Amino acid sequence: MLKFPKLLVNHVKMLAAPLPSQADCLLQQTRNTYILKRKYELPLHKKNQKPHRFKSRHYIYEVVDHQDKKKQKVLDLILTKFVSGIGNVGTRVSIPANVAYKSLLLPKLADYATPENVEKYMKLVETQEVESPFSSVTVENTMKYLTQLQVAVVMSKDVPWTLEKWHIRTHFRKVSVSVPEDAITMPEKPISGPNMDIEGKEFYVTLTINNREQIKVRCVIHHWATEKAARLFVPEFWKLPPEPIFPEDKPILDSLQSEANKLNESENKLS
Repeated sequence: MLKFPKLLVNHVKMLAAPLPSQADCLLQQTRNTYILKRKYELPLHKKNQKPHRFKSRHYIYEVVDHQDKKKQKVLDLILTKFVSGIGNVGTRVSIPANVAYKSLLLPKLADYATPENVEKYMKLVETQEVESPFSSVTVENTMKYLTQLQVAVVMSKDVPWTLEKWHIRTHFRKVSVSVPEDAITMPEKPISGPNMDIEGKEFYVTLTINNREQIKVRCVIHHWATEKAARLFVPEFWKLPPEPIFPEDKPILDSLQSEANKLNESENKLS
């Protein structure tokens, strides 16, 4: 007669219980491989003889390599779609593995740069079957930067002048923007001075980037005199509400101002 019937019944029930399904388990590979070596060499033993017993010093190991601390290789990828700040379709990039898997491979924005994939996407680019939203990688960020600008165009208070392209090019250079004259489109109506009625008022010019993209940039007129007594000093002029030189341009200038404010707010949130 069995002395422990309840224990036997519980054991049988446990054996009869179904195994957990795959949905109840999570199998995840981890990079936890250690490569070790013994600090002290093992003593040799004669052939067909019993090995010597290990001593405590034989259980001391030194770490040769640890996969968690090992620097991951850079992956060579080719873009399958336009990626802001990285490149257009068919651009080959080398990106660290942790960034490449998360930002490019999983969203299917890039593929491994195998000879077959390189040939495939280069043919698409050559036959112009894929349209890129921008002409180059840096165009999008350049347009955002130009949208936030308000270029002060400083003109003489004493000498008569008419605003030309080379004036605009010079003042863009003062804000670290190099613009050729053939990429500048001036307002349809001429702007002449000196004229105190247009002091501190806005107008816009249109810049063409890579003969493709166009962006409107706000400019403001400011008069300057050689003599200090004749100069116009306006403290914190950038805080004053802008007024257009040409009333018909007010909707465009207001839209540029609101877009610049949105970009500034988004950058402040990120910072």
